[in-house]
Amino acid sequence: MTTDPHATQAAPGGPRPWARTARGANLLGSDGRLGITIFEEVTALAQHHAAINLGQGFPDEDGPREILDAARAAIADGANQYAPGQGLAVLRDAIAAHQERFYGLAVDPQTEVIVSTGATESIAAAILAFAGPGDEVLTFEPFYDSYGAVIGLSGATHTTAPLSAPDFQPDAATLEAAFTDRTRIVVVNNPHNPTGSVFRREALELIVRLAERHGAIIVTDEVYEHLRFGAAHVPVATLPGAAARTLTISSAGKTFSVTGWKIGWLSGPADLVAQVRTVKTFLTYTSGTPFQGAVAVGLGLPDEFYDSIASTLRRKRDLLGEGLRAAGFEVFEPEGTFFTMVDAAPLGIDDATALARRLPSLIGVAAIPVAMFCHEDGAERTRSMLRFAFCKRFDVIEEGARRLATLREHV
Repeated sequence: MTTDPHATQAAPGGPRPWARTARGANLLGSDGRLGITIFEEVTALAQHHAAINLGQGFPDEDGPREILDAARAAIADGANQYAPGQGLAVLRDAIAAHQERFYGLAVDPQTEVIVSTGATESIAAAILAFAGPGDEVLTFEPFYDSYGAVIGLSGATHTTAPLSAPDFQPDAATLEAAFTDRTRIVVVNNPHNPTGSVFRREALELIVRLAERHGAIIVTDEVYEHLRFGAAHVPVATLPGAAARTLTISSAGKTFSVTGWKIGWLSGPADLVAQVRTVKTFLTYTSGTPFQGAVAVGLGLPDEFYDSIASTLRRKRDLLGEGLRAAGFEVFEPEGTFFTMVDAAPLGIDDATALARRLPSLIGVAAIPVAMFCHEDGAERTRSMLRFAFCKRFDVIEEGARRLATLREHV
């Protein structure tokens, strides 16, 4: 493995240097300060007005006792220094076992797995490894906000394929038109944030065929893989023709309610993984040592645990949905993740960003405007939409639903 920042690495679609000239994303809050995201702004408003924050997607309950105890024990036993850059062997073995157990995927933990600082670092390292000026990186829109920022840093062009209401499934003709011979990477977030959709097998098969036709790498963000409500999760890497060009990414944060641990992972063909690892070496190098063994414990928990987290979230989804419908929103019921998208148009509101800035003071609830997950055209399509998170305690969601039901009185 080379660590020369000027080295050229081979990959499907032709060689590209991984080191690129960065250009940062320009994030601007309503107060005019650079670097302020809508998430920070809404959170600050929620705190100021003592509102229930259903904007940011983090749980307010701890994860399973088994993994919390394992982390405490690791700290007490002195596992407090750097882990290997590739990740602890115990976690890499557990990741490989997880892929085999749930999806029948055979992954070599020695050469085909790396541990990262959350899924976000894996995504960043993968994009920076394979895309740069002159390339295109294709995502679905709305898209998780970090995708756009990292694509900007890579110097590549960010292209999109829209997901439209009510089902937010990829449209075959639109997707085919979005691919070009400059498409270097297609990022597949499934289950999808913020829409809550779970992509159908036929859509994923089309993505694989188009990636193969255009010589593109597939980077999949599957952090919500276990948070589904009946819909089947099909990892892209399991599909015919996909394995040699697919990098699969997931993390512990969402599954085990430990978002603050920032432990993620990436798996795929050894040659592609090695190139991602080269970039990762110069990002964080390594990630929280005492948490890695604890996450390995979590990945080995019985099926009953995985079934229970999905069924509990379903009840929370339904509870929040009642409040959102009572508020007068059109509700797009999610098949996965812990987010619900709504349309405020039935309330006569076409500017959800303005509404998001008013909600904390208006009814004591915070949400995120969907337009913030889009480019300009997509922002216009989703102008009246909001995203709410239901990964909170039942009593918090109940109170949030009660407050939401009063919205008609205020608008």
